[in-house]
Amino acid sequence: MSNFKPLNSVLVKPAGPDCNLNCTYCFYLEKSELYSDVKTHRMGSETLETLIRQVMAQSGTHITFTWQGGEPTLMGIDFYKNVIELQKKYGQGKVVGNGLQTNGMLLDEKWAAFLAEHNFLVGLSIDGPKHVHDHYRKLSNGNPTWERVHQSLSVLNKHGVAVNAMSCVTSYSSEYAEEIYNFFKSEGFEWMQFIPIVETSRNGKKYAADFSVRADDYGYFLIDLFDLWVNDFVNGEPTTHIREFESLFFTYVGMQPPECYMQPECGTYPTVEHNGDVYACDFFVEEKWKLGNIHQSNLIDLLNSQKQQRFGKMKAVLPAKCKRCSWYRHCFGGCTKDRVKDIRDSGMPRFCLSTKMLLEHADSFYKELAQKWHDKQNRNPLDSYKTYNAFGDFMK
Repeated sequence: MSNFKPLNSVLVKPAGPDCNLNCTYCFYLEKSELYSDVKTHRMGSETLETLIRQVMAQSGTHITFTWQGGEPTLMGIDFYKNVIELQKKYGQGKVVGNGLQTNGMLLDEKWAAFLAEHNFLVGLSIDGPKHVHDHYRKLSNGNPTWERVHQSLSVLNKHGVAVNAMSCVTSYSSEYAEEIYNFFKSEGFEWMQFIPIVETSRNGKKYAADFSVRADDYGYFLIDLFDLWVNDFVNGEPTTHIREFESLFFTYVGMQPPECYMQPECGTYPTVEHNGDVYACDFFVEEKWKLGNIHQSNLIDLLNSQKQQRFGKMKAVLPAKCKRCSWYRHCFGGCTKDRVKDIRDSGMPRFCLSTKMLLEHADSFYKELAQKWHDKQNRNPLDSYKTYNAFGDFMK
């Protein structure tokens, strides 16, 4: 099969949609309606072992597990100790990576020690400084969460856990690019990811909710962020990595970027719910895109099923003007989910304008950087895999 998709990573939701927060912009809490037969959703030991056994048998030499939610720490440390033991049992000498995406509310010294010992990469949901984070990330009683999350960050740093900042960009936070970036730097974050939020309003209208970031505001946010990032290199500041910007570099040197939303086709990884149900994508956990269940089917077969192929190809269903756009090869229409949240977008990529604004601003930078990368590759082809070498060379 020419378009066979290898199993390189799997996203797992062991606690399903359950969460100890009630963030205003959360889209996943409502997924509990899919599993309304039980109040609490937890992955059982049989499902966990079936999952890990399958993943190890059906993947290549390297495999990454991303434990997400809901809130995955609701499972407790013992669940993840079992994860490690099962990965060792079925690992067959493979290189295994574990990522934990968490709101940080339950993390403490024991958690941090465990995560450090087993080399977990932690994606910490923290939108920025206190006023930004607490604007939408609240408990169910409306109380703020920043103080507790910030405390968890300190504990993770104390134990030397690798931590990335995962910041949601909203109608509010889009106004504070510089403050957010400088805050993350001051807290020691070397890796940052910024996720634009657009969700449908819950008032019955199929319009984007008020907290959703507008395309032009997100564009200005990206430009401000980009300039701050580049200026740090110019001024010899400690290196920071912003996932969106570094992934764009791949598109300028003719390589496939790691981000699925920048690729021509999506659906490159399966999403596994607490009971073993498998979905096409974590943003499309809905009956329409349920692929099957690992207790009845092989994960690799579901990943390469006709339904998953249809899902992946859906990304390319765009107006002709998108495919004629000079920037198309750098975005391929962005994430499919961002076209379906507001009927006023008429199926167009919501953040098309944002992407154009950033690329028009940054194009000369990336072209010069790409030329330096190609020149170095021609001098030493063995360095071609070192995709980011040009960053440091360009800024010296």
